[in-house]
Amino acid sequence: MPKSAQTPVSVLIGLMDEYQLTSNSLAKAVNLSVSAVRLITVGKSKVSVPTALRLVKFFGQTPDYWLDLQREADLNEAKKDEELQSVLKGIAKAKKPKPEPKAKSGRKTSSKQVAQEPETIT
Repeated sequence: MPKSAQTPVSVLIGLMDEYQLTSNSLAKAVNLSVSAVRLITVGKSKVSVPTALRLVKFFGQTPDYWLDLQREADLNEAKKDEELQSVLKGIAKAKKPKPEPKAKSGRKTSSKQVAQEPETIT
Protein backbone atom coordinates (compact mmCIF):
# COMPACT_ATOMS: atom_id res chain seq x y z
CA MET A 1 0.00 0.00 0.00
CA PRO A 2 1.53 3.40 -0.90
CA LYS A 3 2.33 5.63 2.07
CA SER A 4 -0.05 8.37 0.90
CA ALA A 5 -2.96 5.94 1.11
CA GLN A 6 -2.13 4.95 4.68
CA THR A 7 -4.29 6.35 7.42
CA PRO A 8 -4.39 5.56 11.12
CA VAL A 9 -7.56 3.58 10.39
CA SER A 10 -6.07 1.46 7.61
CA VAL A 11 -2.81 0.85 9.48
CA LEU A 12 -4.54 -0.10 12.72
CA ILE A 13 -6.95 -2.44 10.95
CA GLY A 14 -4.03 -3.98 9.05
CA LEU A 15 -2.10 -4.56 12.26
CA MET A 16 -5.15 -6.00 13.99
CA ASP A 17 -5.57 -8.42 11.08
CA GLU A 18 -1.86 -9.28 11.05
CA TYR A 19 -1.86 -10.04 14.77
CA GLN A 20 -5.37 -11.56 14.71
CA LEU A 21 -6.71 -9.05 17.22
CA THR A 22 -10.27 -8.01 17.86
CA SER A 23 -11.22 -4.59 19.15
CA ASN A 24 -11.76 -6.24 22.53
CA SER A 25 -8.36 -7.92 22.66
CA LEU A 26 -6.50 -4.81 21.48
CA ALA A 27 -8.37 -2.62 23.95
CA LYS A 28 -7.44 -4.93 26.78
CA ALA A 29 -3.80 -5.13 25.66
CA VAL A 30 -3.29 -1.36 25.50
CA ASN A 31 -5.63 -0.45 28.36
CA LEU A 32 -8.17 1.48 26.27
CA SER A 33 -11.91 1.10 26.20
CA VAL A 34 -13.34 -1.12 23.49
CA SER A 35 -15.39 1.83 22.25
CA ALA A 36 -12.22 3.95 21.90
CA VAL A 37 -10.59 1.29 19.73
CA ARG A 38 -13.75 0.82 17.66
CA LEU A 39 -14.13 4.57 17.12
CA ILE A 40 -10.58 4.76 15.79
CA THR A 41 -11.08 1.76 13.49
CA VAL A 42 -14.16 3.36 11.89
CA GLY A 43 -12.53 6.78 11.60
CA LYS A 44 -14.77 8.51 14.13
CA SER A 45 -11.95 9.18 16.59
CA LYS A 46 -8.37 10.34 16.08
CA VAL A 47 -5.16 8.82 17.34
CA SER A 48 -4.18 11.10 20.22
CA VAL A 49 -0.70 11.30 21.72
CA PRO A 50 -1.60 8.99 24.65
CA THR A 51 -3.18 6.49 22.26
CA ALA A 52 -0.17 6.67 19.93
CA LEU A 53 2.13 5.91 22.85
CA ARG A 54 0.05 2.87 23.78
CA LEU A 55 0.09 1.60 20.19
CA VAL A 56 3.85 2.18 19.99
CA LYS A 57 4.44 0.20 23.14
CA PHE A 58 2.30 -2.65 21.85
CA PHE A 59 3.17 -2.78 18.13
CA GLY A 60 6.67 -1.30 18.19
CA GLN A 61 6.63 1.73 15.87
CA THR A 62 7.56 5.25 16.91
CA PRO A 63 5.18 7.91 18.24
CA ASP A 64 6.00 10.02 15.17
CA TYR A 65 4.78 7.22 12.92
CA TRP A 66 1.26 7.28 14.38
CA LEU A 67 1.12 11.03 14.82
CA ASP A 68 2.35 11.66 11.26
CA LEU A 69 -0.35 9.31 9.96
CA GLN A 70 -2.95 11.24 11.94
CA ARG A 71 -1.60 14.62 10.83
CA GLU A 72 -1.67 13.59 7.16
CA ALA A 73 -5.22 12.28 7.55
CA ASP A 74 -6.25 15.56 9.23
CA LEU A 75 -4.68 17.63 6.44
CA ASN A 76 -6.34 15.54 3.74
CA GLU A 77 -9.68 15.95 5.51
CA ALA A 78 -9.16 19.72 5.75
CA LYS A 79 -8.36 19.94 2.02
CA LYS A 80 -11.76 18.37 1.29
CA ASP A 81 -13.64 20.72 3.64
CA GLU A 82 -15.31 23.18 1.27
CA GLU A 83 -16.33 25.60 4.03
CA LEU A 84 -12.78 25.76 5.35
CA GLN A 85 -11.37 26.20 1.84
CA SER A 86 -13.78 29.09 1.28
CA VAL A 87 -12.63 30.76 4.49
CA LEU A 88 -8.96 30.22 3.60
CA LYS A 89 -9.44 31.92 0.22
CA GLY A 90 -10.52 35.07 2.03
CA ILE A 91 -7.41 35.28 4.19
CA ALA A 92 -4.62 37.47 2.82
CA LYS A 93 -0.99 36.66 3.47
CA ALA A 94 0.66 38.70 6.22
CA LYS A 95 3.00 41.42 5.02
CA LYS A 96 5.99 42.59 6.99
CA PRO A 97 6.03 46.33 7.63
CA LYS A 98 8.58 48.31 5.66
CA PRO A 99 11.56 49.38 7.76
CA GLU A 100 11.42 53.00 8.88
CA PRO A 101 13.96 55.22 7.18
CA LYS A 102 16.90 56.12 9.40
CA ALA A 103 17.09 59.75 10.54
CA LYS A 104 19.77 61.69 8.69
CA SER A 105 21.64 63.80 11.20
CA GLY A 106 25.29 64.56 11.60
CA ARG A 107 25.38 62.89 14.96
CA LYS A 108 25.00 59.15 15.35
CA THR A 109 23.05 58.10 18.39
CA SER A 110 22.55 54.56 19.54
CA SER A 111 19.96 53.37 21.99
CA LYS A 112 22.80 52.74 24.44
CA GLN A 113 23.83 56.40 24.34
CA VAL A 114 20.42 57.71 25.37
CA ALA A 115 21.17 57.57 29.10
CA GLN A 116 23.45 60.47 30.09
CA GLU A 117 26.08 60.20 32.77
CA PRO A 118 25.41 62.42 35.79
CA GLU A 119 27.49 65.57 36.06
CA THR A 120 30.11 65.67 38.79
CA ILE A 121 29.88 68.70 41.05
CA THR A 122 33.19 69.93 42.46
